[in-house]
Amino acid sequence: MKLIAQSENIEDFLDSNYIYVDKTEYIYNLTTNYKRVFFSRPRRFGKSLTLNTIGTLFEKGVDPYFKGTWIYDKWEQDKYPVLHLSFLEYSATDLEVFKRSLCQPLRDFARLNKITDYTDDTEPGNLIRNIFTVMPDQMQIVLLIDEYDRQLTANINNPEMYEMFRICIRDFYGALKGKKQIKFMAVTGVTRLKDVSIFSVGSDIKDLSYNNAYSMLIGFTRDEIKQFYLDYLKLGATYENDITPENVNDSEIENLIDRMAAHYDSYSFDEFNKYKVFSTYSVNGFLQDIYEKKTVRFGDYWYDVGGLPSILLKYMESLNLNIENLLTSEIAIPYNDFANPTSLIDINENVLMCQTGYLTLKSEIVSGYGVTLGPANREVRTALFLLLSLKIFDTNTPAFGLTNRYVIEKGNVEEIICLFNEVLSALSYDKYPVNDESVLRALLQVYLLGKNHDVRIEQHNSKGRSDILINFPKRRVVLELKYATEEKEEKIKLAEAEKQIMDKGYGLENLGDRELLQIACVFNGDKNKRQITMFKKV
Repeated sequence: MKLIAQSENIEDFLDSNYIYVDKTEYIYNLTTNYKRVFFSRPRRFGKSLTLNTIGTLFEKGVDPYFKGTWIYDKWEQDKYPVLHLSFLEYSATDLEVFKRSLCQPLRDFARLNKITDYTDDTEPGNLIRNIFTVMPDQMQIVLLIDEYDRQLTANINNPEMYEMFRICIRDFYGALKGKKQIKFMAVTGVTRLKDVSIFSVGSDIKDLSYNNAYSMLIGFTRDEIKQFYLDYLKLGATYENDITPENVNDSEIENLIDRMAAHYDSYSFDEFNKYKVFSTYSVNGFLQDIYEKKTVRFGDYWYDVGGLPSILLKYMESLNLNIENLLTSEIAIPYNDFANPTSLIDINENVLMCQTGYLTLKSEIVSGYGVTLGPANREVRTALFLLLSLKIFDTNTPAFGLTNRYVIEKGNVEEIICLFNEVLSALSYDKYPVNDESVLRALLQVYLLGKNHDVRIEQHNSKGRSDILINFPKRRVVLELKYATEEKEEKIKLAEAEKQIMDKGYGLENLGDRELLQIACVFNGDKNKRQITMFKKV
């Protein structure tokens, strides 16, 4: 079996026998149709490998690294020097250190390409302008810039430092604008911000972040996974069904990919909301686990390595995310907020969530009309609510300990209610007071979703909708919540919840052979209680 890639350098794929999911047709079209491009994607999606692939093609051509790929017999570009800058490598806390760090690779590039007699400078914009000035008339370069916004995202809570970096970066891109010395230029980052001149009016860089034709350039499609990872899919079906790889059939492979899709698919970077892609890092992690651990386990790979960006943590330090909005599957935002975010300092929180990968496009992008966003899949939904749990709860309490992992799936009603009361005791009540039933429901949902439970919120059936429904392979737990402020209300509220479950038949829809556990419960919001004080198995 070919190995799953552990590198962002395309040259390593040949040397180490790595699987390369062939994106070269997109790259051919990109470099043929445009001179300067930008695309934003969340962390750990494959931006760096994409830039490295482009750089290798321009600098070294197709031999030997691209044998067997779509582009091998079609690439006819001359070779060009490639200047590849990664802003991840430069300081985000000290502007002067950042400038020195950025200037040095410019000088190194000039030296390696025998560009001399330029005037040295400590301002990156001035230095690259001076280097271009003394380059031979016919000489052109390829310029690749990875994570251009690293210094901006790191300073979301520091407006003064943010502005200093913004001006420096703006001046740097200003020096690049319209330069004939650039054969091709590609820039990547997490955010799309209009307060950096890369996106200013009249900029010659084309933003392809949501361009339909390139929406699958980064990320894996279902067909690509089937084509390039078939051996790993067969291995997974082998372990699950206790058969040999030769006896795995198409339906077993399709079933495995269906479940992978529920966890890792449905990111949309398409203006028409037509094409969807899987998270590359999550797919690789999942399939690598099958190979190494000889089992099929749907882990949370993206969150563990790249899904908790500092930009979002810094945002949450100073601002509260709208929890009830995030619990819905669709969030509508104004077109201009989505299409033209100006600055990280005042960005729409849902646009930021989208750019960092916690939300994705759920509608077409049409000028003048609202844009709909929502979580892409189960993995990212779990990551989102784990992130919220860290903010809302004291996660060092027993409710979040490993000993409680199977309480809801296997415990009795008393144990389940005890767990929920421990969760509610871990709340920061000054910031998140439980004032009504909807807040109570939302906070419990945050906990459950953050624990990667299969939670259905306000699950509809023909007679109504339940508050919380949790599915396990052999059990379904249904909660009907009521809110009281006085002890004398509790019995009445409990009777209401019980009657509602019985009359509406909550949890009976598509139950299959699962055990059904229906629980009516009442939370008393009195400041001396703040617990589920009455409950009943229906």
